[in-house]
Amino acid sequence: MPKFDAMFVGLTILDIAGRPVSKIPGGGGVEFIEEIRMNPAGTAAGAVMNAAKMGIKTATVACLGKDEKGDFIVDQYERMNIDCTLVQRTDKAQTSATILPIRPNGERPALHARGASDYLFVEEKDFDAACDARFLHHGGTGLLNAMDLGQSAKLLAHAKSKGLTTSFDLIAPNENTLRLLKELLPFVDYFMPSMEEVEFISGLTNPSEIADFFLGLGAKTCIFKWGENGSFIKSHDEKFSISALKVTISDTTGCGDSYCGGFVAGLAMGYDLRHSCELATAVSALVATGLGSDAGVIDLASTLAFMKDATKLE
Repeated sequence: MPKFDAMFVGLTILDIAGRPVSKIPGGGGVEFIEEIRMNPAGTAAGAVMNAAKMGIKTATVACLGKDEKGDFIVDQYERMNIDCTLVQRTDKAQTSATILPIRPNGERPALHARGASDYLFVEEKDFDAACDARFLHHGGTGLLNAMDLGQSAKLLAHAKSKGLTTSFDLIAPNENTLRLLKELLPFVDYFMPSMEEVEFISGLTNPSEIADFFLGLGAKTCIFKWGENGSFIKSHDEKFSISALKVTISDTTGCGDSYCGGFVAGLAMGYDLRHSCELATAVSALVATGLGSDAGVIDLASTLAFMKDATKLE
């Protein structure tokens, strides 16, 4: 019996966010805002925190600096009962971090300092430990320099050989991303990028055609996160869309990452594909109501209650 329900591997950073920021003061001036918050974030962190809040047993594989930012992340994880046994600490770089001046409409321009996440490297001898779960979510390809040299594909291949269900998200696609995906996608059950990202990578604009493109590269199911349009899902057997839910937006930081966490939690609890996407949509919507990648989400019961009463954006 695996030790964990789900393992989350990849990009883990510290966000320092403030809202609402309508302008940056000139010179040494000061503008007063309502709220500032620090929280773990990133394609692995935003997913694992929200999955943990849904009540499943989680663990993470990440690389942090030996600094106060890394200490903060570990402390937050331990408070949430996220297992940190496989968290790496390095003195080669600071913990990756981002400053986010959140605009009044929830948009989130970012100032990012790359760091320890580029040094994350899961060695083959640690693959079994990293796959001691029923589900493995890998997030952050594109900002994981060491893992992006082929090790991510090896880890996902190992996970599939051990019978795990795999999900995968990326970030900051560029001209090299398609080459990486050709190695990775044959070992991915659920490919979960944003619609904007897959339009860029594929050069296509029709969601169904974009999904066919990535299904052709080996992905078993495509789940494209689409902001206020909800999400678009297609596999070889089915195709459907999930509407976004109406909320008052505070900050959209981490909405896509939280969708992944809610989705994996749904699968781990035995939900089918559609129901898991509906739970993911609710988690993502709640995150948008607060500041940070796990804001607005309390637990499964309150999320289900929100789902029951929420209005769909048609």
